[in-house]
Amino acid sequence: MSRVIRATTILCVRKDGHVAMGGDGQITVGDTVMKANASKVRTLKGGKILAGFAGAAADAFTLFEKFEEKLERYPGNISRAAVELAKDWRSDRVLRRLEALLAVADKERGYVLSGSGELIEPDDGILAIGSGGPYALSAARALLSNSTLEPKPIVERALQIAADICIYTNANINVLEL
Repeated sequence: MSRVIRATTILCVRKDGHVAMGGDGQITVGDTVMKANASKVRTLKGGKILAGFAGAAADAFTLFEKFEEKLERYPGNISRAAVELAKDWRSDRVLRRLEALLAVADKERGYVLSGSGELIEPDDGILAIGSGGPYALSAARALLSNSTLEPKPIVERALQIAADICIYTNANINVLEL
């Protein structure tokens, strides 16, 4: 990804028809922790889609709204909604300036979207964004391949590991499931 988004970690794991997405609660401005219990993950479309953000909160709320608009336009088609949001995000003069990454998932697919036009669907069903994303991704991959844990405990444990390593991630973890 071309942007380095600090101050959060979002992780999504899909396994055997179940999906869980979680995020830490830390909001950091520069080198100061401003809030410890923020919620950066939410459900959309009546609990059928999970979404999480890394980056500026106001920008993320704008992206949530735009993504929900795309979901209304393309009901039941998260892939098309994600593609259309990525196109708009990259080409729209206002949206292009937003400083955030968005992770979205339903039971079948998951994507990471960015303002530079990236739309990534990982091969292994694990999405990770934010400054602690690489740590959470590594931990989740290890847990997924070496345990019988379900997605929610994998997300919880991987985010805890990221919190132990990344100074922009804390252990106030919020996890949602489909």
